[in-house]
Amino acid sequence: MTQIGHVPGAGTAAAAESERARKEMLRDARIDSRDGARPRIGADALCEALLRQGSDVMWGYPGGVILPLYDVLADHPKLRHILVRHEQGAAHAADGYARASGRVGVCLGTSGPGATNLVTGIGTAMLDSVPMVVITGNVPGALLGKDAFQEIDITGITLPMTKHNYLVRSADEIPAVVAEAFHIARSGRPGPVHVDITKDALMGQTSAPHPSDEEVLAGLPGYRPKMEGHPRQLKSVAEAITAAERPMLLVGHGILISHAETELLALARKAQIPVAWTLLGIGAIDERDPLAYGYMGMHGWKHANRAIQSADLILAVGMRFDDRVTGNVRTFAPKARIVHVDIDPAEIGKNVVADIPVVGDAKSVLGALLPLIDTVDASRRAALFAELATWRAESVESPWHGSGGWRDGVLSADFVVDRIAAGCDHDANLTADVGQNQMWVARYGGFRRTNSHLSSGGLGTMGFALPAAMGAAVAVPEKRSWAIAGDGGFQMTLQELATIVQEKIPVKIALLDNKKLGMIRQWQEIVYAGNYHSEQLNGPDYLKLCEAYGVPAWKVSKPEEVDAAVASANAVDGPAMIWFEIAERQNVYPMMPAGKGLSDLIDKWGDDGEDVTDGASGPRRDPADPADGSGSGGAAR
Repeated sequence: MTQIGHVPGAGTAAAAESERARKEMLRDARIDSRDGARPRIGADALCEALLRQGSDVMWGYPGGVILPLYDVLADHPKLRHILVRHEQGAAHAADGYARASGRVGVCLGTSGPGATNLVTGIGTAMLDSVPMVVITGNVPGALLGKDAFQEIDITGITLPMTKHNYLVRSADEIPAVVAEAFHIARSGRPGPVHVDITKDALMGQTSAPHPSDEEVLAGLPGYRPKMEGHPRQLKSVAEAITAAERPMLLVGHGILISHAETELLALARKAQIPVAWTLLGIGAIDERDPLAYGYMGMHGWKHANRAIQSADLILAVGMRFDDRVTGNVRTFAPKARIVHVDIDPAEIGKNVVADIPVVGDAKSVLGALLPLIDTVDASRRAALFAELATWRAESVESPWHGSGGWRDGVLSADFVVDRIAAGCDHDANLTADVGQNQMWVARYGGFRRTNSHLSSGGLGTMGFALPAAMGAAVAVPEKRSWAIAGDGGFQMTLQELATIVQEKIPVKIALLDNKKLGMIRQWQEIVYAGNYHSEQLNGPDYLKLCEAYGVPAWKVSKPEEVDAAVASANAVDGPAMIWFEIAERQNVYPMMPAGKGLSDLIDKWGDDGEDVTDGASGPRRDPADPADGSGSGGAAR
């Protein structure tokens, strides 16, 4: 195990005090000498509105048209601004802040490239239902539509990936618009809201008051998310549960968003129903619970997928039956009646036909359902649970699924993830990047706490881990925050190392370096007959990189070094990184090939080059014939 130490900064307490005094002098110099007070402008109203909504931090990068906001930030000391090194990092950090805390994340950028650099993070939040308010500056109103310097139609660009958009051209509009934006972002099915503000609106004087909650609702007459499930539908669900012999609960991000973990566990125990979860449903139930059966889908546990295929009733709550969960929907759960509970009516029947649709908030629906169902004696499910236990043992104990330290004589990635989780007593926030590392974290993280797993599910955004972990660390400082990334994703946003050093954000980084785009290599090996192209990565010396940024770092290549390195990183009061050299050709199994279903998983790649699958299944009906399940990555909401 090789280590490099921390490179201390040159700053001193005296220098810091001098800098504070200089900033105070500059702020005082801006006070209007005529009446002793500076006029209130749109930028002030924006800061006030953010504070009124409970925002304590925002992530951003300055530019010309948004400088009026930066000009007044010192006058609002309770609002912390964190300077990122790229606007994409700002969006992902706000996303991670929101996922870890449940509060609305805030990010901002200037016009033109500053705004377009936020787009990937906005799309990531939209597909994963993450509440964010994204603020951009724009050119003065008189220049809109005239191709002014750094002008771009960012409203038009972001319309398809936001819940709502505002173009603010007057300072007087800012208090009401910001209040509405937060309400829309956090209510119903959460998501990002974009607020674009012209430079003259930020600079204009205003005396506009901040609206009350009642006034905000009055200003949104058409926006009333339905929270309660229909009583008739709930009765049908209760009857279906009573009649079922092999029920399964499939839970997604909606459980975490609505804080329905208690209701979920109560229902599962009362009706004796095993629980499987999507990628973003991780944390909905403690994985040690006897009814917690496993992560499902394309790279999920074989036993969880097998249980779905044998079920006679599927209760899907807060998940959207995306292709990473179902594969070919014609073969998904062929024996089961489908109950689908979701707050967004657009999701009901979009991918899989629901026999009993229920539109409503997960917490409200499960709470209303509980008194309608009878307590099921454990003996009634004894044979089912015995069979499920056998399937789990076969799945988990398979030699290609175990978490042994070595893989072909090289450090195993799943072992590393397992030891990081254990070294944090399974209480850290683990943020995954995208690719094989994402699946290893989902499978081997051993999650026990809600909102402790952060992952880009729907968009599958490489580069997500480091900035999102940065956001989680600021949002929940009492919990450790680990970013677990492959060498591909890490190199996309590694510039945020400068941010975590400057802001003293204690993110711990696990770099799983297989010198490959691992999931690309796996698919090229299995699906494209070993026709490798553009999967090889030649990264830098990561120890020297960390030394340059001033981040303590270790290099680990042996299983016996892992625990000590994790303990050393955890002991650092600030950021730290471990560079794990892992097996270059380790695959994530099982794997669902393109066009196949949950019964057609490749369980391993045979010595003869043939896949080993789990057989076939019968068809089920599909509202819009087949998605082929092509591509790589993990399950979404």
